[in-house]
Amino acid sequence: MAIKLTNQSRESKTARRKKLDKWNNHPRCRVLAEVRVVLSVRSKGILNMSEDKKTVVLAYSGGLDTSCILLWLKEQGYEVIAFMADVGQDEDFEEARAKATKLGAKKVFIEDLREEFVKEFIFPAVQANAIYEDRYLMGTAVARPCIARRQVQIALREGAEYVSHGATGKGNDQVRFEMTYYALYPGVKVITPWRLPEFYDRFKGRKDLFDYAEQKGIPLPVTPKKPWSIDANLMHISYESGILENPKTMAPDDLYCFTTDPKSAPDEFFPSCCSGRHGVGRIDIVENRFVGMKSRGIYECPGGTILRAAHLDIETFTMDRELRKIKQMLAGKFSEQVYYGYWYSPEGDYVRFCLDKSQDNVEGKVTLDLFKGNVYIKSRESKASLYNEELVSMDTITGYNPQDAAGFIRINALRLREHSRLRKALNKGEENGA
Repeated sequence: MAIKLTNQSRESKTARRKKLDKWNNHPRCRVLAEVRVVLSVRSKGILNMSEDKKTVVLAYSGGLDTSCILLWLKEQGYEVIAFMADVGQDEDFEEARAKATKLGAKKVFIEDLREEFVKEFIFPAVQANAIYEDRYLMGTAVARPCIARRQVQIALREGAEYVSHGATGKGNDQVRFEMTYYALYPGVKVITPWRLPEFYDRFKGRKDLFDYAEQKGIPLPVTPKKPWSIDANLMHISYESGILENPKTMAPDDLYCFTTDPKSAPDEFFPSCCSGRHGVGRIDIVENRFVGMKSRGIYECPGGTILRAAHLDIETFTMDRELRKIKQMLAGKFSEQVYYGYWYSPEGDYVRFCLDKSQDNVEGKVTLDLFKGNVYIKSRESKASLYNEELVSMDTITGYNPQDAAGFIRINALRLREHSRLRKALNKGEENGA
C-alpha cells in the first residue's frame, strides 16, 4: 500500500501570505462579521429577536439525547431549529429530517460539512501528528469546532439568540461546543439541558430518557440492551457509556463497526486500502477529560492511524532535526488545544500557523503493509528528502571527514567530564567530613 503525501503547505504559501494580509477572510472573522451585521440590524429594529419568540438552534444528531431534548425544548416554549451536520457519518439524513420535523422542529438544516471538515480540520491534525495522551487521535474533538461553527452561522442567519446541544455536564463536548459559540458569537445564550436542574432532576439517566422516548413515540437507533453512546464521522467512530463505563468490562464483539477483530484479520501481510479489514486503528483506553475526571472510551480510527504512521515517516525523512523538535513541541500544544476546545483562540491560530509553516518541504510517498492491527512501513521516497545516500554510506567518505568526529565527541563530552569531576570532589568532601 502506497500513500502519497502532497505538499499542500507549499502550494498554499501564497494563500497563507494573503491570509495574513487579509485577515477578514479567516472563517472566524467571517462569522464575527455576521455577528456585527446582526447586531447592527437589531439596533435599527429591522430584525426581531425578542424574548417571546425564544428561537433556539439545536445541534441535533437524531440520537436518544437530542431527540428528547428537542421535545423538551418545545415543552419549555422554545421554537426549535434543528441543525444536523454531515461530517461523513453513516446516516439517513432525510429520515432524520422527517423525524426532527415530526418531533416539532420549526426548521431543519442538514449541512454537508465533509469537505471543510477534511481540509480545515482533519488535514491540520494529520500535519501535526496530533494525538492525545499518546493514543487518542481525537476524531470527535477535531469535528466539534467544525460543527459548532456552522451552528453559529445558522443561528445568526435565522436571528436566533439561543443555541443548544446534547452534551452531558460531565464531558468534554460541552466545553468544545460552548468555547466555539462564545468565540464566534459572544452574545449568544446557551441552553445546556444536562446542566439544568429542571432537566436532570426529571431525567436522571438514560433509562429515564428511554422511558420518555417510548412515551412520546420517538424511534431510536439504540436500545436499553445496547445503550452506549456512538459518535461517528469521516475520521473515526467512538463508543462510551452504558456497560462500557466499567473499565473491567470487555466490549462485546458486536460493538465495533469500522474494524475487524485483529484475531480474525487475514493471516498474511496485505497491502490494501481496506485498513478496517485488518483491524487497524482499534483502541480501548481510559483518558483524562478536561473537566478533571477519567473516562473510558473505545475508538476505531483506521484511516487516521495509517495517515499518521505515513506522515510521521515522511516528516522525519524531509524535515530538519531541530525544526522537528520545535514542531513536536507545538504538536503537543495543538493536541491539547483541540482536546480542550480551544480551536478558536489566539494561541490556537498561532500554533496552527506555525505547524503549517513547518510542512513546507514535507511531501513524498510511503509504502506500507497492514497485518492484524499493525501498520508496517516498508519504504519511502521524496524529492524534498534531506537523506543523502552518498553522505551516509559506509562505503564512501565523500563530504565527511571521520577525523572531525573526534573533536565533536570531545566537545560534547566536556560537560560529562566536568560532572564527573564535581561528583568526585563532592564524594571526597563527604568522606573527609565523615
